[in-house]
Amino acid sequence: MDYQAGASGVDIVPETREEEEDVSSSRSRGWRDILRRHWRRMLLIAAAIVLLPYVLIILYIPSFIHPISTLMLRDLLFLRGYDRQWVSFDEISPNLVRSVMMSEDGQFCLHDGVDWVQMRGVVTDALEGESTRGASTIPMQTAKNLFLWNGRSFIRKGMELPLALVADFVWSKQRMMELYLNVAEWGPGIYGAEAAARHHFGVSAAKLTRRQAAMLAVALPNPFERNAGKPGRGLRRLASVIERRAGRSGEYIKCLYE
Repeated sequence: MDYQAGASGVDIVPETREEEEDVSSSRSRGWRDILRRHWRRMLLIAAAIVLLPYVLIILYIPSFIHPISTLMLRDLLFLRGYDRQWVSFDEISPNLVRSVMMSEDGQFCLHDGVDWVQMRGVVTDALEGESTRGASTIPMQTAKNLFLWNGRSFIRKGMELPLALVADFVWSKQRMMELYLNVAEWGPGIYGAEAAARHHFGVSAAKLTRRQAAMLAVALPNPFERNAGKPGRGLRRLASVIERRAGRSGEYIKCLYE
């Protein structure tokens, strides 16, 4: 502001519009100068963030690598902690594997990471303004859990699809299922089949019965509202459906138990 002497002392004269515009223009030029000087570095950082999950997919091939999910990292960041006890694929009851597969992704052994038939149906429904159904496969959910974030957005889905395709190509189906069942969330701070089995039923993942496995499978889509250990009538009804499907899943799970 400018100060001018007047008859009564000091008069305060506000800044003119031109001065305000000059300040705004100067700030804009400052940001442009910063971007111009550092755009290469910023581009490299963005590229590294995008490419990092693909590098991790390669690093996660060996079975002795036990990765954690982005949600586990979130819990650590907010000092909440979490419960996850890694178990190998062979230490997980086939009852749970069958139930989860028939509940979440019945074509798991047949597709290449994305169920294109289901995906086309979702796109068609969206274009016609209808409510869309879920089309996420187990590879897509594994990619999301390990590398991305929760919530619906086209950006996340656009990143999720290629990650699922690459992961399905690089990992065996058995390794994919092992990773998924060890990072899936089954309640606040409860991750993986072993922690879920012990928390909800007091048994190890290897000892889950057909009914218990079906309960865990139907709780997966919304583990905060669906409590596998204390199911309501609706959840029990869904579990009965999945239990029957799991009992007839022989042809669908050959890629896991051949």
